Amino acid sequence: MVIQITNQRDFAFKGYIFIYLGLWYAISVYLEICWSTIWHPADQRLLFTLHSYVDERSFKLTQNEFKNFEEYLIAVRELSQNVLRPAENRLTRENGIPDDLTAALTDIGLFGISIPKEFGGFGFTMEQQVRLTFEFCQASCVYRSRFSTTIGLTSQAILDFATEEQKDRYLPKMASGQCTGAFALTETEAGSDASALTTTAKKNGNKGWLLNGEKRYITNAPQADVFLVMAKTEENAAGSSGISAFLVDADQPGITVGEPPKMLGNEGSHACYVWFNDCQVPFEALIGGVEGRGLKAALRGINHARLHVAATCVGQAIRLIDEMTSYASKRQQFGKSIGEFGQIQALLADSQSEMSAGKALCLDCAKKFDEGAEIPFIDIASAKLFCSEMVSRVADRAVQVMGGLGYMEDMSDVPRLFRDVRLFRIFEGASQIQQTNIAKAMLKNTRSHSATSPIKP
Repeated sequence: MVIQITNQRDFAFKGYIFIYLGLWYAISVYLEICWSTIWHPADQRLLFTLHSYVDERSFKLTQNEFKNFEEYLIAVRELSQNVLRPAENRLTRENGIPDDLTAALTDIGLFGISIPKEFGGFGFTMEQQVRLTFEFCQASCVYRSRFSTTIGLTSQAILDFATEEQKDRYLPKMASGQCTGAFALTETEAGSDASALTTTAKKNGNKGWLLNGEKRYITNAPQADVFLVMAKTEENAAGSSGISAFLVDADQPGITVGEPPKMLGNEGSHACYVWFNDCQVPFEALIGGVEGRGLKAALRGINHARLHVAATCVGQAIRLIDEMTSYASKRQQFGKSIGEFGQIQALLADSQSEMSAGKALCLDCAKKFDEGAEIPFIDIASAKLFCSEMVSRVADRAVQVMGGLGYMEDMSDVPRLFRDVRLFRIFEGASQIQQTNIAKAMLKNTRSHSATSPIKP
């Protein structure tokens, strides 16, 4: 509609319209801020979720809008620092990652960073994936959990072991964020000893396979569109030779997902029990169409994910160092900042040096991954072991530097981060399993030129 000004009365009338619209907009923005505001007593400032005020175009990013990887890295950094970090309290309050924040992760393409371009992903190298992880994991690691099972555990097994039909069916949707993959290996008696699983898959005439069993600690089970399920297809086979992998659509009858349990940390991430009760899947669900390769497919995804976990630990350590350094520079005692005291400086310096060592280890391992024909299993195990232990030490120092404030849940982010990072020493292979694998490789390789060369499991 066009308003044509013909006299002073029309001019005044139009002015009143603009004043009214301006007041209405100001009030609506004020109410939205009040609604989404979070009081953060740690530094006595108001934080509000930025998702409502960020230019919509920034959440409609595609591969074609970036000239190179460095531009994309900057965009991910800005998302992490300006959108994800300020909204971290929503993850607990809303018991999960809200739809608008999930959309932000999807629209910027984080579900496709490890998937080749031919399937709609970015096709980034492992080194690039690691550098991205350093950035987006400076925000809560819960955000990463939403897409980690897709970019590592499930998609990589599909890439190396699935049929072309299976790749075409799942990978493009995974890359776009339309399909979330969940990795269903762990059971009550099958944790570190994956070959002890009891879930079975039996042929049901010409109808396909019947799956029966219980899985637990399955990340993203409530959000999953497809499960990568490891099950026994040959009950009497020794070791892992009788275990096969299946791609099971989450809407198949016979699948029940349990309620998310309350965890020590990582609030907002859902790791649930999943039950398969006479779950009928077609013959085409068998990954690669070959039986007995389930654990090999699982290890492909696990080793990819382990390096991502190591990089996640580095990102979280960077965040913790930022928190404690900022506090140490401001907190005054005995007439000066506590950062001037040698004991505090030692805690800061140890944290920085260990984080830098972990960062270098991850990048070196990623380069070997990109350059070699074989996956550097033992280098990955070393990175995962060192970085997961490192970030726990850094978190402990952050609490120590911040004193009582570092122990108060409602006054600082550090207690939550402290609880979150404890998980990294357990999942994707506990520290003790990594130590065992590394030592076995060293002993096996004593007569070779290098005890750190890639070793196949």
